[in-house]
Amino acid sequence: MTDQDAPPSTTARTVLVTGATGYIGSRLIPRLLRDGHTVRAAVTDLDKVRGRWWADRVELVRMDVLDAATVEEAVDGVDAVYYLIHGMGGADFALKDRASAENMAWAVAAAGVGTVVYLSGLVPDVPEEQLSEHITSRLEVERILSGASSGTRTLTLRAAIVSGSGSTSFEIVRQISERMPVQAVPGWMDSRVQPIAVVDVVEALAGALHAESESRSYDVGGPERMPYTTLLDRYAEAAGLSRPQVSVPGLPTDLVGVLAGAITDVPASTVEALVESLHHDMVCHDVDWTYDLLPEDYSLVGVDESFRRALALPDESVPVEERDPLGPMPGDPVWAGGQGGGLASAVAGARAVVTGLTGRLRTSPR
Repeated sequence: MTDQDAPPSTTARTVLVTGATGYIGSRLIPRLLRDGHTVRAAVTDLDKVRGRWWADRVELVRMDVLDAATVEEAVDGVDAVYYLIHGMGGADFALKDRASAENMAWAVAAAGVGTVVYLSGLVPDVPEEQLSEHITSRLEVERILSGASSGTRTLTLRAAIVSGSGSTSFEIVRQISERMPVQAVPGWMDSRVQPIAVVDVVEALAGALHAESESRSYDVGGPERMPYTTLLDRYAEAAGLSRPQVSVPGLPTDLVGVLAGAITDVPASTVEALVESLHHDMVCHDVDWTYDLLPEDYSLVGVDESFRRALALPDESVPVEERDPLGPMPGDPVWAGGQGGGLASAVAGARAVVTGLTGRLRTSPR
């Protein structure tokens, strides 16, 4: 069975999707509608969602997760909540993550919501004091949702690199590959990653509603593990690019994050947070999710196929609701999409490196 063939659910529910206009949320909502669920889409700005093709098929509700009153109103009367909210940058992102999770945990407990499904990040097998700020915050949110939501079943899906056009991690790989004719790779960047196609993430999220397990976390990843440098090679091959790699020892993590943020169009704070996580293997510890969350005989999408489908240009003659979610979709971030890897991309990358280094030197203490 493929990601496009999953059968509809026989148990329809009323479901709140937070982060509805985000990358995952905007692809999950059509999947839930196909299953026959009643979807309530929570957004901070109603105007930003009205152009989506599914907007007239869902109940739209304005919710600011830092405003407890709006959270309480949003969860009232729903059977399940998808928590797809992540802070990725700024000095206070962990504080906001904590406050947001506490508001949601209190609201779902008070409303008697049956299930919360949280999409988090893979937690490497290292002591917690060695985790990045990004992963530490995700783990804290998971514990708040699981511990404070008394009586609510909380299922956390932990994913690392999500592959698909418009995905933050995919766009970083795409734009670095296009804009760096020679890839200077830090000597410490030999950790393994386990990418997962966005269609497989969405399938697992949809299946979590009907999983028979009690509150727990699931590591979700695709069928292949590889060093991050190999992932860059695989992307370059899929995109038809020649990108030799040069290992550079001694590059500090923060400098790599600054340069990667300068090279790409992805928000710099997001890039820096993700780079910090690459010091450790980001791979699944088990395969329980494939049994508990996916339909029988479901086939996971491999890395090369996910890249091929993500890079395919959309057929404008095909209705949006019938397009491949791995490819570009209306509403994806404005910084998504590549420039083709030509001379202009290389020049842009070189300028970005110079700009990043100059900014680094100017802000370094003397």
